[in-house]
Amino acid sequence: MYLTILALPSIGAMVAGLRGRALGVTGAQVITIGCMVLATLFTLVAFHEVALCRSSVTVDLAHWVSLVGLSVSWSLVFDDLTVAMLLPVLIVSLCVHVYSVSYMDSDPHQQRFSAYLSMFTAFMVLLVTADSYLLMFVGWEGIGISSFLLIGFWTTRAQAAKSAVLALTVNRVGDLTLTVAFLAMAWVFGSLDFALVLSTASLMDQTVLTITGLLLLGGAMAKSAQLPLHTWLPAAMEGPTPVSALIHAATLVTAGVYLLLRSSPLLEHAPMALTVITWTGALTTLYGAATGLVQSDLKRVIAFSTCSQVGLMIMAVGLSQYAPSLFHLVQHAALKALLFLSAGSVIHACADQQDLRHLGGLLGQMPFTYTALLIGSLSLIATPFLSGHYSKDSILETAAGAFSLSGTGSFLLGTLGATLTAFYSVRLLAMTFLTGPNGPKVLYTGSHEAPLMLGLPLVVLSVISVTGGYLGRDLFLGMGTDGLSHALWVQPLASTLVDADFGLPQLVKLLPFLGTLAGALTATVLYLLMPKRVLALTAAGEVAYRFLMGKWQWDAVVTNLFIGPGLTAGSVLSVSVDTGFVELVGPHGLTGLLPSTAGAVGRTNDTALVTTQALIMLVGLLAFMVAASGSHWGGLIVLFATLTVSLMTDRR
Repeated sequence: MYLTILALPSIGAMVAGLRGRALGVTGAQVITIGCMVLATLFTLVAFHEVALCRSSVTVDLAHWVSLVGLSVSWSLVFDDLTVAMLLPVLIVSLCVHVYSVSYMDSDPHQQRFSAYLSMFTAFMVLLVTADSYLLMFVGWEGIGISSFLLIGFWTTRAQAAKSAVLALTVNRVGDLTLTVAFLAMAWVFGSLDFALVLSTASLMDQTVLTITGLLLLGGAMAKSAQLPLHTWLPAAMEGPTPVSALIHAATLVTAGVYLLLRSSPLLEHAPMALTVITWTGALTTLYGAATGLVQSDLKRVIAFSTCSQVGLMIMAVGLSQYAPSLFHLVQHAALKALLFLSAGSVIHACADQQDLRHLGGLLGQMPFTYTALLIGSLSLIATPFLSGHYSKDSILETAAGAFSLSGTGSFLLGTLGATLTAFYSVRLLAMTFLTGPNGPKVLYTGSHEAPLMLGLPLVVLSVISVTGGYLGRDLFLGMGTDGLSHALWVQPLASTLVDADFGLPQLVKLLPFLGTLAGALTATVLYLLMPKRVLALTAAGEVAYRFLMGKWQWDAVVTNLFIGPGLTAGSVLSVSVDTGFVELVGPHGLTGLLPSTAGAVGRTNDTALVTTQALIMLVGLLAFMVAASGSHWGGLIVLFATLTVSLMTDRR
């Protein structure tokens, strides 16, 4: 059964990709959705057996790599962390598959799209079930190339192709640091298996662990869109909306968080790396929330929200709060998929219009979609008793309960991010549904409510977004629970759950809620009660608006500091090295050197005296004896001497 969870999405991808033309659109969709339904059901059974019945499973498939001091096998591990990750991955993926049936109904390449979705899911399942860093890297690269294919699925759109290349290129930076981290682990630990590396981390030098932890963070920053490797995230919105929901909810952007969660025993012995992780996540939380304030694209607002929420997860990892981070990851997957798919329903109904400035007044035409988007937004801003409330507040409270500089600073930044999140969430709802109509008449006459295949996933995700936090809190965060004790390890002094529950003043606990309330009320006043005054900006407001619309000028910084100098250096190397020195020493040099050398040697053999030839034979024999003794450099020197003697004795 456990191996089937990985096999089913793979089978669906291969059948739809290789036999899609013969099966037709309906056949490919039935195969891929059927495989996803079975895989999801098996995952629910696996979650019951592993997480609830405390029965971890390891599946050994085959031996893979055998080097001196390093052995890697194809093995899958199903522990608490694995099944907790598989649940959101497969549930969201199933919803996206069903949603795509209606959303992509007019696309001529639906079989290929279904194959890409299943392939992406299969690689993500491999990533979270791998029992070694090397096998996990196969899934890591697999979701990278799958995201490239999905983002650039509409190949006739130049911007989609550029966005796909950007996503792939930025992720290569993180893959580089991750590869170096794996090489360091193989050198220091002599293995890449999770069990061996993580169980012996406490015996290793702290400096080595710190460097390794920072290298792992580099990989996570690129995959999870953290500063400064986040630039691919808004560009990825050029792909179809189901792709955005799949990539930004439970799969690609959470892969970096999963990497850090899996490496928790290693990171716990690298406090400096944890500090860097904390501030990286906290700053990204503020950046994503602040940038989302002014975005006019419906999907980009939700994309920057993803950047902000994943920053919260990374921040929790840096504070050694791995269980709250995982809990927020699981809850965020459902609510963010709900937001993206609801936005896709709006785009699908409004002739692909996704500019907020040209929407508005859709409440009467799309009440069901409005309800779904409202549930997702309320859960995102941590409205009490919804799923986001339990997970987001747990991270902020444990940050405040750390009673340290990093904890207090991240708590304040996270609270400010929560305030801004409430603002742009209400702004999104108001500009899409609640304000007056801002688009052409044809947009409203042609708009319609979501059909069944679009609406069914919204219902499922809405139910999870409402009930998931309440039902899962005790399992993930309950006082004294051992639900994740075998997968996540925290040093006793680093655990702040007790302090967060009983040691914080009530005002500190209420501060995120008060900030959320202030942000929501401010957006309500600006966009519903006095919308005409929103455009009246002061000089300072205009500067701030331009700064935020420019995404904090990160693109300009990256272009001027890295891309520009890199292109200049590449041009110089191409002219001076590739077409200069390399060709002179390589092809052009050899074409002139070899004939002249061969001619000189031939002339020497033809015209030299018998004594000269005897000398050459003697020197060659000595060279052979020196080379046979193991001194290769000595042999080369003697051979060079032989050639020199031959040239000097040329009688012609």
